[in-house]
Amino acid sequence: MALFYLVRHGEPDYGSVFGLGFFGFGLNLAPLTERGIKQVEASAMDERLLDAEVIISSPYTRALQSAAIIAEKIHKKIIIEPELHEWMVDKTNKLGSTIDMARLIKEFRECKGIHPDGEEKRWEEITDMQDRVRRVADKYAHLKKVIIVAHGMVCNVLAPADGMDFADIIECEYKEGQELRDFF
Repeated sequence: MALFYLVRHGEPDYGSVFGLGFFGFGLNLAPLTERGIKQVEASAMDERLLDAEVIISSPYTRALQSAAIIAEKIHKKIIIEPELHEWMVDKTNKLGSTIDMARLIKEFRECKGIHPDGEEKRWEEITDMQDRVRRVADKYAHLKKVIIVAHGMVCNVLAPADGMDFADIIECEYKEGQELRDFF
């Protein structure tokens, strides 16, 4: 059984990518704000992180930058896990606007994360997110202490993380094959 330290990334600077004309999947290239950097620097001082064996990170810039800040402070290596990415609001990568995004998020919540029978939706089902997060968690379940730097929804399927703020740390025990949370 592993002890996971779930760290939500710091505050992202979406304005920096909007200014470049990025939207949809391009938002995942957003770096941290100065405030976000300071948030993660403060979290990196948490003594619980010091004897972790490894840092696992989402591939998205905001998480990778957060993981790099922590790695620099505690001298641990980072392993990038592509399946730790944030919940996919649009699997087709055809978002047209923030209005479109808001509509898909609302639909996801109304459907409690599951596509209605016979309907294919653009958003990722909660069960698909749980499956990919479980695959990653299972790879590290044999270690004693692991830092996972990811996104609010990813953290929330591993441990109760409702209201998890930027750079917050949640501790949770994980056993290989463990059932993951359904936060609806």
